[in-house]
Amino acid sequence: MGKARILILGGTTEARALATSLASRDDLEVVLSLAGRTADPAPQPVPVRSGGFGGAEGLARYVSDEAIDLVVDATHPFAARISTNAAQAAVECAVTAFALRRPAWVSVEGDDWLSVHSVSQAIAALGAAPLRVFLATGRQEAHQANAAPQHLYWVRSVDPVEPPLTVPHVSYIRSRGPFRLADELDMLQQHQIEVVVAKNSGGEATYGKIEAARHLGIKVIMVERAETAGLPVVETVDAALDRIDHFVSSLMNRGV
Repeated sequence: MGKARILILGGTTEARALATSLASRDDLEVVLSLAGRTADPAPQPVPVRSGGFGGAEGLARYVSDEAIDLVVDATHPFAARISTNAAQAAVECAVTAFALRRPAWVSVEGDDWLSVHSVSQAIAALGAAPLRVFLATGRQEAHQANAAPQHLYWVRSVDPVEPPLTVPHVSYIRSRGPFRLADELDMLQQHQIEVVVAKNSGGEATYGKIEAARHLGIKVIMVERAETAGLPVVETVDAALDRIDHFVSSLMNRGV
């Protein structure tokens, strides 16, 4: 039998960890797809394809042209469009696909969360009175803050926010996680932050700000995830590896 060809739709810590675990296997050919939104992505352990596919049709064409056997959607929990496209492409090409999606954070005693369903809702929920806001939603939706220029914003992102916000009071923090609790406590206290706006990404790398807010009694406006598109979901890299092992075994049994 030839090697099983796996396409990982990546950009997350889990996608990188999965690719690392698969890189040395001689029964697989793995390609990691990155959206290309980060200007200086971290080095990856397997061949990388960068850039969009052109919707579900483009992804289906790639899967077909490259004879992909299995698609693993390990994109960010908020990358809803690519997840929907992956589900559609898998059906169209009749290939197996599943999602690797880390569990969402859940509030614990001491947390002061307000749950909303979009960044624009989060900005509206800040209210009319000026607040000192730590905006940790990523650069792509930071511009939603333009709708509420009365607040003072600290915006953290890996790459620059382009175009810059039009609000009069904004500072930019360029940084890549993981973020330590001690550093997050320092940052929130240094800037006298009164409210944190965050996406419920899950995972440990960016949980520090949520834990720090709890320690300091700071309110968090939490943008919750939409439901995952129609793919079966596993929550850990180990579970994904088990699923891949079962898939490869079934391919071998079929003599593909």
